[in-house]
Amino acid sequence: MVPDAVGGGLLGEHAVYPGTFAPLTPGHLGIIERAWHLFARITVLVAINGDKHPGSTPSQRAIQLRWELPADWDNVTVTAWTGLTVAFCRQHGAGVIIRGVRNRSDLRHEYQLAAMNERLGVSTLLLPATPGLAGLSSTIRREAAAGQR
Repeated sequence: MVPDAVGGGLLGEHAVYPGTFAPLTPGHLGIIERAWHLFARITVLVAINGDKHPGSTPSQRAIQLRWELPADWDNVTVTAWTGLTVAFCRQHGAGVIIRGVRNRSDLRHEYQLAAMNERLGVSTLLLPATPGLAGLSSTIRREAAAGQR
């Protein structure tokens, strides 16, 4: 595969980075930026996670997230999605799911998801968190913000 002018494109044309992004963290931005260099197109997929209670709809979070991304990242789209990530990938021609990993617990969980997604026909690229950001999570930021009210 030949790299394109925007980013890498070496690993594939289109990758999907799913998450609840409630709120978007510097760690999320770091993963998106690193993926931006590897793929010709990236879709940030704002999803529902029954274990998390973000306080806003996926559509509202998608709009907010797009505003927080650099304007020149025109190969990055943000969309809300309520189904399986693999289903989105199949419908939109994405060959890779990107996941960030902060620690051993994340790695174990993400490895299990990656194995399942691979059986369903979509590969996963696990990107380690930037060392200084590994301790941040949306849950911690959400709880801190609630405590300040």
